[in-house]
Amino acid sequence: MRRIMTSTALVFAGALLLSGCSAGGSTPTPSADPCEELRVAVRDIANGAQNALAGTDPAEVQEKLEGYSERIDEFSAQAEDNSVASDVAASLDEAVTAAMEFVATLPPAGEVDPDAAAERQAAIQEAATPMIEACAE
Repeated sequence: MRRIMTSTALVFAGALLLSGCSAGGSTPTPSADPCEELRVAVRDIANGAQNALAGTDPAEVQEKLEGYSERIDEFSAQAEDNSVASDVAASLDEAVTAAMEFVATLPPAGEVDPDAAAERQAAIQEAATPMIEACAE
């Protein structure tokens, strides 16, 4: 029981930490730097997908992840000329698809397993890291 509580606390703490970058309801200011625009897009997609996995209703989580999958497709088209961004788009697509497959196995009235969700969140963050690091330089 203590392990579940600890895992749940870690998942929600991580979600809160990640949402800090996208909280506040403000729209990001467009940047003249194409790399910065790609970085912001990746960050927003990754944070949103990770936050979706912190949800408790599998149907709602699945719906949100499908929306992020569509955003990845849009990002992929936008990032065709950037090899790092193209690789990140492919990795993000794989990570979000794996998360959707995981959520699809949950019973409709079930809760999202916090340990399994944390694994999917970590995979999504790992997929986004190369783009974030490449544009931070």
